[in-house]
Amino acid sequence: MQDLVTCDPFIILGATGATGQQLARDLHARGAKLRLLARDEAKLDELALSLGADRTVLAGADAVTIRDALLTACADGPAAGVAHCIGSLLLKPAKRTTVEEWHEVIETNLSSAFGVTMAAADCIKNGGSVVFCSSVAASLGLPNHEAIAAAKAGLVGLARAAAASHLRRNIRFHCVAPALVESQMTAQLLSRQGMREAASKQNPIGRIGRPDDVARAIAFLLDPKNDWIDGQVLGVDGGFGSLRGLG
Repeated sequence: MQDLVTCDPFIILGATGATGQQLARDLHARGAKLRLLARDEAKLDELALSLGADRTVLAGADAVTIRDALLTACADGPAAGVAHCIGSLLLKPAKRTTVEEWHEVIETNLSSAFGVTMAAADCIKNGGSVVFCSSVAASLGLPNHEAIAAAKAGLVGLARAAAASHLRRNIRFHCVAPALVESQMTAQLLSRQGMREAASKQNPIGRIGRPDDVARAIAFLLDPKNDWIDGQVLGVDGGFGSLRGLG
């Protein structure tokens, strides 16, 4: 695994989640400096200490809170890139989704990313990438995904518009779009009887995703060497978004 050649640190939001932690460890192993942001102070302290990274505890996921946290994190110097690994999962039909649940899904997944976009020009002053975590549900019609699909599809539109707006600043915006991935967030779903086996069989490659699958894709898009890639959505989904198995 090659070192990441950059003097500026990478910022990871949602650093204590499964993908965020894996990405932090991968980037650290490649010699990158890190600034880690998350809500869980105890987990964040443990991770930051193990990696020798700076850390900031997040007070919320609304756009202003995220913007201000990023600006504070960049007060001592610019970032090489930002990985937005904040997210949630709600599987309910719209009829059974409360307004409060809708607002929470939009705030956690989309408004937080808008906060990153608001701060990007002031944080990434020497060029770099911002990567959002969207979902295969953003482009496929999956049942009981109305709220989360809307939020994740919004990330795709946000990334592409922001990429166009930041061209002259050499700030690139992307999304990764995973299918079902093993994590704390999906643990309850996968613990249901038969769910793990059914989900694995449904995927063309025949298994559930792992955090390292997604982390490697994010690291690829963050890498300064890949600066001729912009405004892209990278499916990390075992082929679920584009293939059908032979059955």
